[in-house]
Amino acid sequence: MALGQVERILILAKTYPSPSARYVETSCVAGINREGLMRRLFPVPFRMIETDRQFRKWQWIDVRIAKATHDRRLESHRLYTDTIVCGDVIDTTKEWAARHEWLARIPSFGNFDALEAERLDNGISMALLRPKRLNTLKITRARCPDWTEDEKEKLVREQMQGNLFPLEEAKRQIKELRKIPFDFHYLYLCDTPEGEKEYKHKIVDWEAGALYWRCRRNYGDAWETPFRKKLEVQLGSKDLMFLMGNIHRFPNEWLIISLIYPPKRKPSPDNLQGALF
Repeated sequence: MALGQVERILILAKTYPSPSARYVETSCVAGINREGLMRRLFPVPFRMIETDRQFRKWQWIDVRIAKATHDRRLESHRLYTDTIVCGDVIDTTKEWAARHEWLARIPSFGNFDALEAERLDNGISMALLRPKRLNTLKITRARCPDWTEDEKEKLVREQMQGNLFPLEEAKRQIKELRKIPFDFHYLYLCDTPEGEKEYKHKIVDWEAGALYWRCRRNYGDAWETPFRKKLEVQLGSKDLMFLMGNIHRFPNEWLIISLIYPPKRKPSPDNLQGALF
């Protein structure tokens, strides 16, 4: 008997991959199904999936999933990578009209305190957060700028045991899985019942990681200026939203798992600010 059920899911988040003791390496993947229910999907060793099963953000996939047994978060499901069938990508035409239809179905909040209260009351672990405005992007050196020897050994051991790669190929895969030597946090403002308040959360969106490596490749040691221009100036001028997800072992700790940045919508009688959410 097949486990779980096949669902059609719109992918909204892929986090930068990291070593995993159980799954070699994994990314946090999240989306929304056709019924409007949020889904957190794992394990997703994305770089090791066959090319025709590798999906992108805003793409529909059909995939067999089952409720997670070791993760009690409401949205968490195991996915079977060999069942992935990639479908259409929702484009950005008409100022994100088709994308906005699905964003409107995601639980959303205007400040982080309200999101955390909803977690405590109802167990929510993923939602949209709409900051009032960005303050700054904080860039700090990671405590460990490279994978530890234990993490590298774990990756080789798991890959060899799973017969994924021979020894030399396993080592090459680890070399290609470069750790980002910096941590990126947004400091942003939201309105609360007590007044304007600043929050700080770490960005783990794969797009931000890819942007870092692209800036390093194109600008060398001067990477920070174009990196900030994109994440602070360009995204700050959009109707920026964060798809937030909490950490399984530390449920009160939240991360920005996906940056969502439609253009700002022009005010009109039928489209007042805030009406979408």
